[in-house]
Amino acid sequence: MGNEWTGTLPVDGDYTVRVYLMRNAARRNERANYTLTVGITGSADAKVAGTPYHATGMVPCSVGADPKGSAQCSFGVIRSTPGHAEVYLASPGFDVTLHEDQLRVLKFAGDTVTSPDPKDKVTSEKQGDNWLISVNDFYFYVIPETVISGG
Repeated sequence: MGNEWTGTLPVDGDYTVRVYLMRNAARRNERANYTLTVGITGSADAKVAGTPYHATGMVPCSVGADPKGSAQCSFGVIRSTPGHAEVYLASPGFDVTLHEDQLRVLKFAGDTVTSPDPKDKVTSEKQGDNWLISVNDFYFYVIPETVISGG
């Protein structure tokens, strides 16, 4: 409304910005120069104290012939650009912050999930808000999209 607006959007979501001349100026075929600046302010994605991770927690997982998702694996995530993140996973019963030398890494880049280890065969499928990931047909993980994107 008017010539300028600054404020905080009330909720996450998609917004439309409309730039136009007021009706009376448009009828007179007037033109106007304008500048549109859109930005996000505030702190960057904070880190979990004492770790390199933006978030830590537990995700469903399984190993070998165990029923898929029957255990919980500790994870840590390092996010970069939207949709891009590295998820570090500990084996069931281990903690990602204590066993840094024994972690599996999954790299998320848009619709692609890979491993930095060229010997790993990674298959992934997105179901709803979850990534279902198999590594070497032996390790299975359920990674919620919020782990990758934050929120």
